[in-house]
Amino acid sequence: MSEQIIYWGLHECGPWNLYLAATSQGLCYTGSDHFEELAAWAQKRCPSHIVIRDDKKLEPYADELTAYLRGRRKYFSLPVDLYGTPFQLSVLHALRGIPYGRTSSYTEIAERIQRRGAVRAVGAAIGANPVLIVIPCHRVIGKNGKLTGYRGGLEMKQHLLRLEGSGTGECGA
Repeated sequence: MSEQIIYWGLHECGPWNLYLAATSQGLCYTGSDHFEELAAWAQKRCPSHIVIRDDKKLEPYADELTAYLRGRRKYFSLPVDLYGTPFQLSVLHALRGIPYGRTSSYTEIAERIQRRGAVRAVGAAIGANPVLIVIPCHRVIGKNGKLTGYRGGLEMKQHLLRLEGSGTGECGA
């Protein structure tokens, strides 16, 4: 059996530094905090994988993110490689069904996966989303229409929702 590798890179885009990671199967992590968060995620979800920096391997993902953040892309076409429990994966797949420029509530996601009574668990699964932006958890808001937490920070969430509402973005020239 060959070594399993997670390639990671740092992508600077506008006001954010995005840490990206991918396996041979697809993008598995996008985060904005720091490398330690990526390392902790990899240790928890993929402890047998080796984590290696290779910005070149991450370029296709970085290019799609840049196009999205500049308002030139509405959909991501490159594959993702998701890790989680069956419940978490069902929530992440439901998030992918929220159209660009639209929002959904935690209750609506729970109903979409046919788990009406699991709104809090849905919230926890969304909070554990390892692939920010590409798996659009920023499109989930409170039932009352208010913004709720976001691993990338509420400022980033607001920016992404404005971007999708206006179609114009910021990410360098």
